[in-house]
Amino acid sequence: MNERRLVSELHSWLVFRQHCHIYDQAVLEVREAEVRECAQCGNRFTPEREHARFCSARCRMTWNDEHAGVAAAPTAAIDWSVTAMTEAARRLSSPGPRDLPRLADAIADAVWWVTLVDATLVRYHPRNYETTLGGRSARRRETEQTLEGLRYVRNQLGKSVEPDEFVCPAVGDDGAGGWAWRPLPEPGLETLAPRGRQWELSRYRAYQERLAGRDIARTFARCTEFLAQAAALVGRSS
Repeated sequence: MNERRLVSELHSWLVFRQHCHIYDQAVLEVREAEVRECAQCGNRFTPEREHARFCSARCRMTWNDEHAGVAAAPTAAIDWSVTAMTEAARRLSSPGPRDLPRLADAIADAVWWVTLVDATLVRYHPRNYETTLGGRSARRRETEQTLEGLRYVRNQLGKSVEPDEFVCPAVGDDGAGGWAWRPLPEPGLETLAPRGRQWELSRYRAYQERLAGRDIARTFARCTEFLAQAAALVGRSS
């Protein structure tokens, strides 16, 4: 690897780490603001989606044109994150006995990577993301709700809920023991603003419908397959 390529890849990694830091801050805040400031025109608006940054499609398109090649996470960095995400999911599907503490740590790691890649693609490459969803029309709703359920897990982990609280023993189709997502009681959301309560309750319901009682490894396998496909479109369009 020549020096110029090494410097380029190091820069890409540093830029991506900045995106990770921004993402972590957003997780801590759970993106629950009732009113936000448009990233393009500065007007205040009421967001309809968790990742909304613009008050209109025109502002989003203008901002994207003005920041082309600057704002988006580098393709190389996305490739690295997809690789890390895939490896985290693969660790959950590896055969053999697994004690609960190690499993919980692996789940927390996989949740972090899946939701990071998902948020990056939704925010910076929405067309590629939507195209991939459109190609899976028969499972679109399932994919969207599964990822929404994982965002609920992410938010709860961000509030210091232990990963093992989401896990319960299960018996697979072949009769072998395994691990499934634990059904959970509805959370107390009194401290959140009305729109924040609505979003978090939607994530909770997605968790109950698409994750609770289902095999944990399969959940991550399906999500990583979808996100890897969307990331591949980013690489081809760069």
